[in-house]
Amino acid sequence: MQISIIGTGYVGLVAGVCFAESGNNVICVDNNNAKLAKLEKGISPIFEPGLTELLKKNLSQKRITFTDNLKNAVQKSNIIFLALPTPPQGNGEADLKYILEVVEKIGEYCNGYKLIVTKSTVPVGTTKNIFKVISQKTNWNFDVCSNPEFLKEGSAIFDFQKPDRVIVGAENDKAFSIMSELYSPFVRSGNPIIEMDIASSELSKYAANAYLATKISFMNYISILCENVGADIEMIRRGIGTDPRIGNQFLFAGLGYGGSCFPKDVKALIKTSQKNKMKFSILENVEEVNLEQRKRFVQKILNHFKGSIKNKKLAIWGLSFKPNTDDMRDAPSITIINELEKKGANIFVYDPVAMEVAKNVLPKNTHYGKSATEILKDADALIIVTEWGEFRTPDFKKIKLVMKSPVIFDGRNIYDPKVLQENGFIYSAIGRKNI
Repeated sequence: MQISIIGTGYVGLVAGVCFAESGNNVICVDNNNAKLAKLEKGISPIFEPGLTELLKKNLSQKRITFTDNLKNAVQKSNIIFLALPTPPQGNGEADLKYILEVVEKIGEYCNGYKLIVTKSTVPVGTTKNIFKVISQKTNWNFDVCSNPEFLKEGSAIFDFQKPDRVIVGAENDKAFSIMSELYSPFVRSGNPIIEMDIASSELSKYAANAYLATKISFMNYISILCENVGADIEMIRRGIGTDPRIGNQFLFAGLGYGGSCFPKDVKALIKTSQKNKMKFSILENVEEVNLEQRKRFVQKILNHFKGSIKNKKLAIWGLSFKPNTDDMRDAPSITIINELEKKGANIFVYDPVAMEVAKNVLPKNTHYGKSATEILKDADALIIVTEWGEFRTPDFKKIKLVMKSPVIFDGRNIYDPKVLQENGFIYSAIGRKNI
């Protein structure tokens, strides 16, 4: 198939290389010429395992190209995916200006039948509005459909190529048929392509992310109760995660959710509810708990130092909002580091891949180390913010020797309290019972 993908951000680029890998001809469109120049050389602007390899492979086989020429891309394609950003506005509502600007031009450039697909996460009603905008610009036949993405950063290539399900919201059999053919190589093992109306498809994405965010905030709130009553959140996680009605995913207590999806989508769903005269109290509490979790963690650190961390050297492992990505969007590390630096601490950080991106969002006086071990020299405490694999089994004896004080604040519960106690550390985690 001849496919155009408008937007080479996280979703658009992953979709582009994966569609190309399955034999389609893909044109990726972006207005950032510096990014396009890198992509044409096989250099990915984002860190995602497996992405660079697929990008280079499909470039060499000329199945994927990059351009800023929207008109040419539209006219050469049968299917046009919209993978443009929908950032939250000040009131939490999704900003659709990038999408609406592009769809007007798509209508002007149509030269035959087109299927326009919203891959971006958009509020209910957006896809039908896109149909109205394009219909005012062209007399050619076209269809629009909704095809929300469910990619997890760090495993996005796998998720795209082996999806749990593919959701398609459309209004006629022709659109469903085209999308089913396009996705058929990815569902050969029998996972479903679920056909539904457009509004239900749009809302499915928000509902999925909001529900997962709710599980995270629920466990974080239970972790607070654990600390108050002397229970252990890890025992509780194992106790309830084996219940098939609950499942064992998204039950890890920690510093809350971040990234590009959960915070934005929770806000957008709350706003959609308000516009429809409904108070979504559960989600409002989910958002509140998520923000408070970061503040409570900072307070734990302050309490240990009796309220004063001025001139204390604090070493932080992990900056990205989750492992296996360099994504710093709404990362808990930003809040935590800002709060600690405001209190006068000297912050030394290390992250395997996110430090260059982090320099754009962290305070200018943050110190960046070359390794996890380097930043521990004479540190008054080690703070775990992101659970990268290389942090999970360190040499605690070596760590204790180089640190000024054997203190660890674990925001991701990656260590066993008993092991830390045996090695002579003061260890503070989230909802864990001290041995």
